[in-house]
Parts: sequence; structure tokens; C-alpha cells
Amino acid sequence: MTSLSKTYYVSSKTGNDSNDGLTSESAFASLFAINHRSLQPGDQVLLERGCVFHGQYLHVTDSGSEEAPIVIGAYGEGDAPRIEACGQGIWYQNYGAPLDSPTHVYHGYVSSAVLLYDAEDIIVENLEITNEADEIIGEYYSLGDKMNRTGVAVVAKDKGVRHGITLRNLLIHDVNGNVYDKHMNNGGIYMTALRPENEELTGVARYKDVTVEGCFVYQVSRWGIAVGYTYAHEKFQGAELDEEIFLKYGHENMLIRDNYVKAAGGDGITSMYALRPLIEHNMTDSIACEINDRIYSEPGDRLGKVAAAIWPWKCKDALFRYNEGTDTRLNQDGMAYDADSGDGTVYEYNYSRQNEGGCVMFCLQEAIHNTFRNNVSFDDLGGTISPAENPDALIKDNTFYVRKGVPFVRKNMDGGNYTLEKNQIVDLEN
Repeated sequence: MTSLSKTYYVSSKTGNDSNDGLTSESAFASLFAINHRSLQPGDQVLLERGCVFHGQYLHVTDSGSEEAPIVIGAYGEGDAPRIEACGQGIWYQNYGAPLDSPTHVYHGYVSSAVLLYDAEDIIVENLEITNEADEIIGEYYSLGDKMNRTGVAVVAKDKGVRHGITLRNLLIHDVNGNVYDKHMNNGGIYMTALRPENEELTGVARYKDVTVEGCFVYQVSRWGIAVGYTYAHEKFQGAELDEEIFLKYGHENMLIRDNYVKAAGGDGITSMYALRPLIEHNMTDSIACEINDRIYSEPGDRLGKVAAAIWPWKCKDALFRYNEGTDTRLNQDGMAYDADSGDGTVYEYNYSRQNEGGCVMFCLQEAIHNTFRNNVSFDDLGGTISPAENPDALIKDNTFYVRKGVPFVRKNMDGGNYTLEKNQIVDLEN
């Protein structure tokens, strides 16, 4: 905080929006009072514990500073304050160009309980967040063009590099997004970079110094936690990815740790377009629970009926360690780990158990220089590994506990080149 910074208190129990909000005794009553204010570096917005903010949302376009970040959190005692967006908090998302697949939706309306739009140096912590939208007349769960919804959405667009985004100790659940739209801000936590109005003037929209830690995300659709999809995806073509591309168009200093994602409709935890991201001490359970014919029933021409638990997309030297993936549901992917279209991905000291699509995939020709080492796979199903036409995976010093009848290489997911070194394959007794 600085000498000029303020702390705003918000209480749905005792507050009044005609108050000044500067003490707990003169708190605001609603988040609308905050949305109408300009926040300054060092300001804090504190919601009273035990309060519920029904049909409300918090959208922030202001920034703190490295020395004095804006903090959004809680005060008092009891349960975390809960923001129930109920499908409100609507904004328009537009990547400004088609995505890496022409069938992916790249623009449309999004409902977000918390939105950080071109903000930086900001901490959001100790909140409970939902966005169910059960009261939207005419909408049903599997509707193909239902609105995309997020617990927390973060957007970089017209202010160049956005620094210092921290999401910490958030409980995010019951977010009824659109399972078909992979790269809209859709699910528990989703961070994106959109094409600037004038990139030459404002610079490339991207992130530096991002932390997502200690969050419990469950019953959300589509994604659990996704950080980094970008309008500049075309700059990352091919298998060999130059570090200079990431320093100009990608994201730096990305840390995703100590999160638990359960019952996500699609994918669990994904880092995207990042240079040396670190993903550690996370757990996923029952991922891809909507990637099935019962729920995923109206995709139209959209592709994307695949999902895995913890994986990178177009990253360089991504490090995944001390994570656990369990009970990922069967689909074309359905594995715990997936080295996908990146350069130099390392998985080490991870654990997987009873994932219906297996332990790990090395996905196609543009996933190169991958290493899978010192991991433990216990009773993963369908097929332990999926080389999937990958050119050069190194699989060493792992222990694979394999059920009788489960192939080591998953059927129809082979064709790649891989090296096995010093692995233990242990037969499980029935």
C-alpha cells in the first residue's frame, strides 16, 4: 500500500452503497459500487466473509504497480465471501482473427464472475466464485450456442505486456460454460491475449509474471485452469520453437502450483504459448467428464471432442513435476499427461492412477524433445503410453504398474519413435 491508497469494504449483510466504503462500519453493500470506481495502486477491495453477492460480478480494468499491487480479498471471520454471478457480468471477447483451427469459435459474449481486463499487478485471493446461470430462460446444458461463462477471466489486449497477475486460494465451482468452445474464456480460470486495436502503438498483448496457486476448481465447463491462449498463435508454427518468439509474442514466468481441479467438463490444467512455465504440485480428478455423447451432443462443425488432464500447448521447455492425475474419463485422449505441440517438455516425479486413456501421450509431429522421467503410473487403463506419431520421446526411469490385459502402447495411438531406458513395468495382480 501507499500513503494514498484506500481499502474498500463490501458487506451484503450490513453495507449500503451510499456509504463511503472506507471502513467495515461504513461498507458498501454490493460489488456494483466497486465496478463504478477507479482503483489505484495499493488499493484493496475486501469482501466480508460469510456474505453472498448473488447476481453480481466484479470487473476490473485498473492496475496496481509492482511495489503496490491492487488486492481483492476478504475480511472478517467465517466462510469465504461468495460471488454468485448467475450468468451476469457479460462482456464481448474477440481474438481479432480466426484461431489455429478454423472451426474454433473466436468471438462472442462471455459471462465472468470476476474479469481482469487489461489489468496488471493485481492479486485476487480468498474468494468463493460460482456462475451457474440456471435461470436463463430457454437455455439447456448441452445447447450448442450457449453462452461461454467463467469463474475468473483474465484478458490482455490494448496495453502491451500485462505483469503481475496472481490468483490465489480461490474456490471456484459450478460454472456452466460451453463445452464446445475450447478457447473462449470459458470454465473455472481462463487467461487469454486478444489482438490489440493498434499493436504497433501499444505493443504485443501478452503476460509476464503470472501465478495461479492454491485454487480448488470443480464442476466447471469447459476448462479447469487454462493460461495463455493468444491471438498470435500463428507465430508459433512448426516443431522447433525459437525462444525469441516467446520473448516477443509469448508469455514468461508462468507458475501454476498447488491447485486441485475436479470434474471439469473438458481439460484440467493447461499452460499455453509460454516460455519455461512451471506446473507443479497440482492434482486433477475426474477430468473430461463431459467429453461424451451424452453431454457433448451439439458441436455443429466445431472440433474438440478430446481432453486430457495436465498438459502444455505450444510451450518451450515446460516443466511438469510433482503433479497427480487420476480418473480422467475416456475420450480420444483421456490420459493424465500430454506433451502436445511443444518443444522440450519435461514431465518428472508425477503420479497417475486409473486414467481411462492411459498415462501419457506424446502428441504428433510437432511435439519434440520431450522427456518423461521418474514418474509413477498405477493401473492406468486403455494403454499406458500413446506415442501418436511423435518423433523422439525419451521415457526413462519410470515405474509403470500395469493391469493384465492393458497394452503398454494404446491401440491406434502408436506410430511414433520413442526411447525406453531403465523403466520398470510391474504386472498388477487381479
